[in-house]
Amino acid sequence: MKNNEGLQKDVQDAIKWEPLLNAAEIGVTVKDGIVTLTGTVDSYIKKTEAEDAAKKVTGVKAVVENIEVKFGDWGPKTDDEVAKEVLNAFKWSWQVPNDKITIKVEKGWVTLQGELNWHYQKDAAKSAIKSLLGVKGIINSITVKSDVDDEIEKHEIEAAIRRNWAINEDNVHVKVSGNKVTLTGTVGSIYQKDEVQRIAWNAPGVWHVDNELQVEYDFSLVD
Repeated sequence: MKNNEGLQKDVQDAIKWEPLLNAAEIGVTVKDGIVTLTGTVDSYIKKTEAEDAAKKVTGVKAVVENIEVKFGDWGPKTDDEVAKEVLNAFKWSWQVPNDKITIKVEKGWVTLQGELNWHYQKDAAKSAIKSLLGVKGIINSITVKSDVDDEIEKHEIEAAIRRNWAINEDNVHVKVSGNKVTLTGTVGSIYQKDEVQRIAWNAPGVWHVDNELQVEYDFSLVD
């Protein structure tokens, strides 16, 4: 059986494997599959890399991320400087309709607002700016409202899930109501949970995805 100590080591090794990260900067504690990350890093991209690395480890049921961003000797940028760099980054990203997004920057935290047609555009907006120096955090409040009037095809979402080798579709259930997709059932990792949600968002006409999938792991997590 896999215990908390074993899972902790797996997460530590996963973080150490990421070239951007210095494992000594990040503390890892584990209790019954819940991983808590602590420590200090000098950029927001490192914070997100640590969280992503932990989510991909088998046996992790949830990640509590308490990593703080503190800038190095070069010092923090002003909010005006960060705002200008965010706007410039959007201009260079073909996936981001920058004319539909408004931003607010406060003490290095960037809030994104607006309405886009596709969820991948919302994700792209965050990806375009998460590596910018001076960004301490991102609050992505962009809403998705598809311009497609067609009814959501439930069987198309289910077929897309079946095509994904990483997911056991027998344990995933899809419900469609209007423009909303609800996902229920069980998966083996947070990565799989996020992947099913990504697939659902790709369906034309989706405005909301309610991801109620539960992460279950075959091994008992005991001390």
